[in-house]
Amino acid sequence: MVLYTSPFPNSFLSVLHSFSWGLIFPCYWLADRLVGSFVPTTYEKRQRADDPCYFHALCIIITTPIYLALLVASLPFALIGFLLWSPLQSARRPYIYSRLKDKNHANGATLLTEWKAAGSGKSFCFGSANVCLLPDSLARFNNIFNTQARAKEIGRRIRNGASRPQIKIYIDSPTNTSISAASFSSLVSPQAGDNRTVNAGIKRTTSMEYKGDNCGSNNGEENREDKGGSGEPHEGEENTCIVRINGEENGHMSDTEADTVNGQAHASGPAEPSLEGDAEVSKTPNHKQKEGDSGSLDSCSASRESLVKVRVGDGTVDQSTVNNKLLYKASIMKKTSVRKKKHTDETFDHEISAFFPANLDFLCLQEVFDKRAAEKLKEQLHHYFEYIVYDVGVYSCHSCCSFKFVNSGLLFASRYPVMDAAYHCYPNGRGMDSLASKGALFLKVQVGSTPQDQRIVGYISCTHLQAIAGDTTVRCEQLDMLQDWLSEFRKSTSSSSTANPEELVAFDVLCGDLNFDNCSSEDKLEQQHSLFTHYKDPCRVGPGEDKPWAIGTLLDPEGLYDEEVCTPDNLQKALESEEGRKGYLVYPTSKNHGSSQKGRKASLKGNGRRIDYMLYTEEGLYLEWKVEVEEFSFITQLAGLTDHLPVAMRLMVSTGEDDP
Repeated sequence: MVLYTSPFPNSFLSVLHSFSWGLIFPCYWLADRLVGSFVPTTYEKRQRADDPCYFHALCIIITTPIYLALLVASLPFALIGFLLWSPLQSARRPYIYSRLKDKNHANGATLLTEWKAAGSGKSFCFGSANVCLLPDSLARFNNIFNTQARAKEIGRRIRNGASRPQIKIYIDSPTNTSISAASFSSLVSPQAGDNRTVNAGIKRTTSMEYKGDNCGSNNGEENREDKGGSGEPHEGEENTCIVRINGEENGHMSDTEADTVNGQAHASGPAEPSLEGDAEVSKTPNHKQKEGDSGSLDSCSASRESLVKVRVGDGTVDQSTVNNKLLYKASIMKKTSVRKKKHTDETFDHEISAFFPANLDFLCLQEVFDKRAAEKLKEQLHHYFEYIVYDVGVYSCHSCCSFKFVNSGLLFASRYPVMDAAYHCYPNGRGMDSLASKGALFLKVQVGSTPQDQRIVGYISCTHLQAIAGDTTVRCEQLDMLQDWLSEFRKSTSSSSTANPEELVAFDVLCGDLNFDNCSSEDKLEQQHSLFTHYKDPCRVGPGEDKPWAIGTLLDPEGLYDEEVCTPDNLQKALESEEGRKGYLVYPTSKNHGSSQKGRKASLKGNGRRIDYMLYTEEGLYLEWKVEVEEFSFITQLAGLTDHLPVAMRLMVSTGEDDP
C-alpha cells in the first residue's frame, strides 16, 4: 500500500487548493475572532478582574464593528474560494504521511534492528489524548483558548516527557512511601558546568530548569541552543535507571537520611552511574535524547515540583567523566508495597503520572481539527517521533457522508516505520458531529524482524466516536463498523499465510475517545458491546464496573485554571484524592443531582467519567507469543491545555524464549 505524502496527487491541484484556501482564510479568521471575543474563558475573566467593569465592554464595542466590516468585505472572496475549494476535495487523499527528513536524527531503521525476537521479549508504550485543538472560538466553549499556542506547547510537553530517561524506584519497605509518583522526587545528575563536589540529597526543583541535551532538533534556533553541550549520548541509545531503596519502618525518609545517599554521577559515554549507601542504581541503553522544555502557557506552567537533581557526592571525580550538559528529566514508576497490598490481584503497575511515559513509542491524538495547529503540533512532535500521519479525514461532500467542514481530528505519531494506513469515515454522525469527518484510522507498523528475516509487525487503530449525550444507538453502530473495518484492514494488509508466515504480529491495540463511560447507567448498550469480547480494557472489570484505581479522563471545564490543578504536579496531587476527583472531574449525570459539579461532592460515587480508552487483544497474534500489560498511566502533563486526561499503556510482548 502506498502512503500518501501529499494531500493531492499532483502539484497543480495542490497549488489550486492553496489559492482557494487563501481566499477563504481571511473570512474564516475574522469570523473566528469575532465569535471568540464574546466567549471569554475563566482564565481571561480572572486576568481582567481588576480592570474597570466598562473596559472590556468598551473593547468589544470598538472591535466588533471593525471585525464585521472586514468580514463583510471578505465574503465575496471567500465565496469564490469556496466554489474552487469544494470540488477539489473529491480528489483529496484521506491523510498526509510525514517522515522526518533530517537523516542525522532519524532512527526508525535502527530501532528495527534492536529486536530479533530471539530474547526475552520487548515492551512497547502507547499513548492517547484528546487535545481539543478546535478553532479558537469553538474551543472557548470548552473553556480553552489560544489554539495555536496550545498546539505548540502540547507538542513540547509530550516530547519533553517521552524523551527523558526512565527511572524506576522500587521501595523495599512496605511502610515507606516517602518516594513515590506523587512527589516525583528523583536522584541527581551533574548540572551544566558544575564539576565541584557537593553533598547529595533529595531535592525538589522545577521542570522549568530542564532542557534536554542532544535535542536532535531540525530547528536552527534550537540547534544553536544545543551547541554549548558536550558529551552527547549516541543516537539509538536509551537510558533506563532502576533504583532500589531499603526504606525504614517509620515510613518517611528524613533530610538527614536523604543526605546519606551519596555517590559519583558518571555522565560520559556508556559508563553506568553508581550510588553508595542504600540505593542501587542500574542503567540500560535507551534511545537518543531530544530537546524539549515543558515551558508554560501564561500562568499554567509545566510541572513545578517534578525533578530532583543528583549532585556529585564526596570523593574524587574524574574530570573527563563529568559533562557540561543540562539536566535530564526523570520519571518514577512507583511500585510500593502499599499499593500492591490494596490491589493484590493486579498484575501490572498503575499510576497517575505528571509526565508522559519515558520511551513512548506510539501516540494517538484526537480533536486535532485546526490545520494550522496541526502543523505546529507536527513540527514539535517530529523532534521525537520520526513518522507522523496527520490531517486525517475528508472534506466537503464525500461518498455517503454529509457535508464535512473539518477533518476527523485524528493524528498518529510513531518511532517505528509505518507500513500501511487506512481511514474510514463514520457515515451516521448527527448534530454538530456530522460537520466533522469523525472516523477511524488504522495503521500497520514494523517493530522488528526475526533472524529468518520475517517482519515483526503491530496493528494500531485510533478513533473518535459520536460525542452527543444520548446518542447511544449511533455509537453502537459506529462500534459495529469499527470492528468490520478492523477485520478488513487486517486481511487486506496481511502478507502471511498459516503455512508460510512472512510476518509475525506482535500486538493489536485500539485507542481513542469513545465518548461513553463504563460505569454510567446511560451507556449500558456501549458497555455490553461485542468489541469488549475481542479487546481487553486494563481498567475494566466488566460491564458497569471499573477497577478501583481507574479514574475519569474528562475534566470539569470550570476548574481548568484553578491553582489546585493548573500545573501537572498540582493536578496529579488533586486526582490522587477522592475530594480532588470530585472537585475537578466530570461525573456521570444523574437526575437526582444538580448541574453544579462542586455543589454535589458528597453524593458522587465512583472516580469520574472515563471516556478515553486503551484496548488490546491477543486474537490474531503469533501463537507462541504472549502479550501482557506492564504499566497503565493517567497523565496530567497537559494540565491547563486540554479538558481531557491522556492515558498510556505499556505492553510486554513475550516470545517464550529465555523468558525470566
